[in-house]
Amino acid sequence: MTTSSDSPIQVLLRLMADLRDPVRGCAWDVEQTPATIAPYTIEEAYEVADAVARGDRDDLRDELGDLLLQVVFQARMAEEDGAFAFDDVARAITAKLIRRHPHVFAADGTLLPEGSPRRDPAEVEAQWAAIKAQERAAKPVAAPDPLGGVAHALPALMRAEKVSRRAAAYGFDWDDAAQVIDKVREETDEVAEALERGETGPLAEEIGDLLFAVANLARHAGIDPEAALRDGTLKFERRFRAMAEELRAEGGELGRSDLAAMEAAWGRVKRSEKA
Repeated sequence: MTTSSDSPIQVLLRLMADLRDPVRGCAWDVEQTPATIAPYTIEEAYEVADAVARGDRDDLRDELGDLLLQVVFQARMAEEDGAFAFDDVARAITAKLIRRHPHVFAADGTLLPEGSPRRDPAEVEAQWAAIKAQERAAKPVAAPDPLGGVAHALPALMRAEKVSRRAAAYGFDWDDAAQVIDKVREETDEVAEALERGETGPLAEEIGDLLFAVANLARHAGIDPEAALRDGTLKFERRFRAMAEELRAEGGELGRSDLAAMEAAWGRVKRSEKA
């Protein structure tokens, strides 16, 4: 039961508990597990990113709500298992934010006094990485994993960039982007050789090496590879639709026009965009 004095998050937590009630709750919600819900969490995070990219604040509000529901859902299931509750999640992230921002907060979470030294963004990022490394080293593990902590569920291109960045922090890296371009060319040649041999397994491996090298190139260039690929795909979609319009304007149609006609229309679209 909720009251008018309950905060919005208290209402949401109560609703989630009711949905998970094994007698009076929702059958679908009751049968879910952390593993079955996890894919929805990833999906909702992407929908938040999509709303941000489109600049749609109303949609962003709704998508953030959907993402918050995933956090509440997982926390509720953990609470039922006696592991932790939503408040523990909030306390943990609060403590982490204070710990990782010593240039902003005192140890008790109060703001540092006005006039305290401030760091520039590059220094803050380096400090953040150093504190994370200290946290990883403090965890009780048999043998510290130098590349540990990069989630396997991340999109492959994003994970490649993060793993390579972690390796670079140990000095295992190219000196500059020009050297990475040489590596991209090398991997492209190896893809071509595997393709010529017609061996599916080695071809997939070489394409993976090429994509990893491209992710490193993006990192050296200061480009987010995931965003770059997303924008590249959007550009292709825009041009493909415009090409279809070009074909229709000439009495043609997608699926019935030959490749030469489509390439000609594609070229006109590109020239029009550049103009």
